[in-house]
Amino acid sequence: MRERRWTPRPPGPAGRGKPRERGSGQPNRNFRPRPRAADGPALLYGWHTVKAALENPRRRFRRLLATENAARRLADDGVKLPVTPELVRPDAIASQLPPDAVHQGLLAEAEPLKSPAIEDLPTEGIVLALDQITDPHNVGAILRSAAAFGVKAVVMTARHSPEATGVLAKSASGALEYVPIAEVGNLARALDALKARGFLLIGLDSSGNAELAALPLASPLALVLGAEGKGLRQLTRTTCHHVARLDLPGEIKDLNVSNATALALYIATTRLKPAPGA
Repeated sequence: MRERRWTPRPPGPAGRGKPRERGSGQPNRNFRPRPRAADGPALLYGWHTVKAALENPRRRFRRLLATENAARRLADDGVKLPVTPELVRPDAIASQLPPDAVHQGLLAEAEPLKSPAIEDLPTEGIVLALDQITDPHNVGAILRSAAAFGVKAVVMTARHSPEATGVLAKSASGALEYVPIAEVGNLARALDALKARGFLLIGLDSSGNAELAALPLASPLALVLGAEGKGLRQLTRTTCHHVARLDLPGEIKDLNVSNATALALYIATTRLKPAPGA
């Protein structure tokens, strides 16, 4: 998929000043990422994010920065490194990240993963389609739930979607390596293509005319989610076979979109699970 990229600054000279561990000293509040070149790398940081990427044979790395402790931990876990790590102090990594980013001693620059075509997605199980969900924390959490429930792919638009790097990658906690992201130019056309391949399209919205658990679900299934506040756009709604809601027993009736996704996936996977002996 296309990823808008920026090039991190190289680490400062080793030995200059006292090393600052994350959580101590003053955060780099003057941090300003440089605009990334079109052919620049994706930025991955954090233990689970970088470890999963290192274990993914489809990833191609340009650079790996690691503290001595993190490099030792990778070795202890038997992680084979496709690139020789540069051993640096924690503050050399922290200086290249936004304030309060938790890097856990690892930062990698890697090539973006290839976006599969809609026509190449498997016609089984569940895919998710995101209708202009722009918050990288939410999309990262959605990807993490998608990996947990065995989702086959997540469909996102090239515009009005967050970058598959940085904060999103950290929030996904390694899920970028397990769930393919199919990037499309037009979501309605992509949904039509899924429909033509036999997918049942269920939009999720609090104003849906049926409860998700009450609908007859079938595989392959596409669950379509809209942004918080705006919800599903009108064209997206009309493209779906059904628009469903999640009925909740408590006083609060609306969930964060990432939490709603997890609940919807639980309902859907439970309903689609083959009966014993089938």
